[in-house]
Order: sequence, then C-alpha cells, then structure tokens
Amino acid sequence: MKNKIIITALLALVATTLASCGSDEPEWADPEAHEKMEQLRAQYTPFIVGTWHYENIGDRQRVFEQLTFNADGTLKGLRKWQTRQLVTIEGQEQYTDWENLSQPNGHFAGTWALIWERNEKGVGENRLFLYGDYDETDIVTYMPYSTRALFDDADATTLRFAGYWQDNDGWTTYQRGEAEPSF
Repeated sequence: MKNKIIITALLALVATTLASCGSDEPEWADPEAHEKMEQLRAQYTPFIVGTWHYENIGDRQRVFEQLTFNADGTLKGLRKWQTRQLVTIEGQEQYTDWENLSQPNGHFAGTWALIWERNEKGVGENRLFLYGDYDETDIVTYMPYSTRALFDDADATTLRFAGYWQDNDGWTTYQRGEAEPSF
C-alpha cells in the first residue's frame, strides 16, 4: 500500500511538472524582439500586401521594378535595368545605346518578411527581407534577387525601404499598383 501511495504521488508530481512545461507557446530567446516584430507585422502587413512599382530614369541608367507581396509571405517580381555609357567620338561626347544588364534582370519569385532585429551595435531596426530566384525562361542570371533592406514605412499609396536605388532622401519609394516600364 505504501508503494502505491508513493507511485501515485510521483505520478501526480510528474503530471503537474509536464502540465506546467507543456505550454503550446514557444519560449523566445529575445522576447522583446519577438514582440516588436509582431507589432511591426500587425501594423504594416495589411498595407504591404499587394502590388508596387518603382521607376527611376537617369542619364546613364534606368530601372523599373514591380513587386507583388502576397499575404502568405510569397513574392513575385519583375526587374528591368538598362545602362548606357558616355563616350567621346571625334571629340564629341555622346551616349551609347541603352543595353539591358544581363543580370539581374527579368521575372523572379520567392518570399518576403518583415523583421525587427538588433544590429551589430544592439540597436533595433525594422527590416524588409526579400528573396527570389529568377525565372529561367527570362534572362538567366546566377544571382538570386535578394535584399535585407532597412524598412521605413508603408501606407495606402507608398512603400519605402532602402533598396538598390535610393532617391534623394535616401529611401526607395514604390507606388501602389501595377505598371509597365516607360522604356
């Protein structure tokens, strides 16, 4: 009888211990970072989901990019990037014809995520991660489409992050909606 009581007490102790440890909630290594990331995603994901475009035309390069962010974290995009050179012919400066960059250019598909993380100095930063592979039927490239950009803002009409091309304010500003390149 004494053994039965001890076994019952031990089983009760094990059951209580397992019940208190068996939470469905994960334990985060950095709970503050997790909380800030959840707040960031709740605030901006409804605005980011959709299609955005960016175009910048300069004297020696022109670029168009369209990004479609889906609610499930998938990404589709198109990049068209052209350059030309300023050359001197018979003492006269003139531009060469526009040429497509062989890479990175074309259609791509992949994933996206909003992340809050600490930088090397321990300061928290909002980041937009974009990763995709180019479609092999397009201009083939060995480089994936990839960026880990500082994220600034998104609203009903604009999306701003530090992309490959930066406007005068240091950010790349995309406009909502589908578009075609003007070139």
